[in-house]
Amino acid sequence: MATINGKDIQKLVVACDAGMGSSVMLASTLRKQLGKSGVTVEHTPVNSIPADADLVICHNGLAARARSIAPGKPIVPFQVFLGDPAVTKVVKAIQQGTDINV
Repeated sequence: MATINGKDIQKLVVACDAGMGSSVMLASTLRKQLGKSGVTVEHTPVNSIPADADLVICHNGLAARARSIAPGKPIVPFQVFLGDPAVTKVVKAIQQGTDINV
């Protein structure tokens, strides 16, 4: 298991299968929650994860594909699009400058 510190995250990417729907809402919610932190939040299809992403958040069903497309990038899988504890931990780690285990 790897660790990344929240203060080292400048670009967070929400990766999804098709690029619509719930993952767009999650990206929007994260932008609002992290607005004061200076973190850029982007939304992208899992097959197009940008090379400059510091952290990728995606649904658990897409995590293996995300890892194969962006090897070496920290991937945080979640189960529920809104209110998932894994996403909450990421937000708190960014806001507080603490570690995230991925």
